[in-house]
Amino acid sequence: GVILFAVLILCGVIGTPVYIYHRGLALSEALLFLFFLVTTSMSITMGYHRLFAHATYKTNSFVRFLLLFFGAATYEESALKWASQHRQHHQFTDTPLDPHDSTRGFWYCHIGWILFYKHSVNLDNVKDLLQSKLVMHQHKYYDAWSLTSGILLPMMIGVWIGYPLGAFLMAVCLRMFIVMNAAFLINSYAHMVGDNSHDEKASARDHWLGAFMTNGEGYHSFHHRFPNDYRN
Repeated sequence: GVILFAVLILCGVIGTPVYIYHRGLALSEALLFLFFLVTTSMSITMGYHRLFAHATYKTNSFVRFLLLFFGAATYEESALKWASQHRQHHQFTDTPLDPHDSTRGFWYCHIGWILFYKHSVNLDNVKDLLQSKLVMHQHKYYDAWSLTSGILLPMMIGVWIGYPLGAFLMAVCLRMFIVMNAAFLINSYAHMVGDNSHDEKASARDHWLGAFMTNGEGYHSFHHRFPNDYRN
């Protein structure tokens, strides 16, 4: 985890502006970056979160495949494991059984719980997902799914359009850094900043800036009060 984030920061956050300064930014590079930014971030919101973790709506197998495919590109674990930990978060919010307990501070619930703590995943709370062959295939072969969708595909397109280095720095590294931290903000920022009028006893909060950075997920007090509502 530490090595991955070091690479993303060095190549994506630092490398991108250096690359653009020396090489400029082609329209095709920008479009490639934006395509993967939107599809992968929305796959977490629409797929991992609203569809698989909460089952707030139904869709066909092709859409489920796309959400699993681009969701894997975020390197945020399989949909099965993600959904299991998220359901545990809702069941035991801000207790020692919460994987990212916000009472332990911003750093811990934003990224510390991923980098420095081991968490056992109890799949008893995702028995519905265990029945899905597609979900289980992504879980069993997650490394292949994530490598294909998150690195190989954008790199192949980058080679095709003539900008392999730009594709690696932006469509892979910078995009992954942004999407990961947007998801992490739900665990940290959205439990600390804003209004908790939907449940004043809970830490989850609503804030427009958090929502802007997370495809609407920042309206988190509403979500914790009505977790089975598809609205975002």
